[in-house]
Amino acid sequence: MFQNKIYKVGITGNIGSGKSTVCRIFEALSIPIYYSDSEAKRLINTDTDIMSVYKRICGSDIYSDGLLDRRKAAEILFNDAELLYEVEQVVHPVVRCHFERWAAVQPAPFVLQESAVLFENGGNLFFDKIIFVSAPEPLRIQRVMKRDGWSEDAIRNRINRQWNEEDKISLSDFIIVCDDVQAIIPQVLKVHEQLLNIFEKQNSNFG
Repeated sequence: MFQNKIYKVGITGNIGSGKSTVCRIFEALSIPIYYSDSEAKRLINTDTDIMSVYKRICGSDIYSDGLLDRRKAAEILFNDAELLYEVEQVVHPVVRCHFERWAAVQPAPFVLQESAVLFENGGNLFFDKIIFVSAPEPLRIQRVMKRDGWSEDAIRNRINRQWNEEDKISLSDFIIVCDDVQAIIPQVLKVHEQLLNIFEKQNSNFG
């Protein structure tokens, strides 16, 4: 029987850091994972508040057969920081509310929410603990080039829109290094055990 309080842990890392690999290990340990990007893509096509802001900013024809024209929307939003911010002010709260409802029904001692922009959107303030997945920038660039076929310039543009690793590390509770040198599984097992111990102790205090 799990405690009534579900502890929420954020997991983040800059592009190409290895977050997905770490999340799969946590899933193998029966920890539920909420993938923010995947859920946001689904909610963009189903949530009326999100759909309304996209239509208002990008035009009523931005949806075709119920699906957002993501390429057209990106062309509009990523060339106008104010418009992008306006959309994000609607999308992020909707995703956060959806995560809270999802977390409340998970039969686990804690849940993870994976998000690449956890700090950038202020989401770090809503978690009990934060895990940061770190990797050297040259390695991260190589991974994304191989995985997605992006150019180095395109990847660096994405990197420049994210906070640097040092700032995120200073605000995180746990660091997992995914540099193809240090073994990942022992690091994840250690963090998993530490989180279970922390939350068990906190829950006993409630009792």
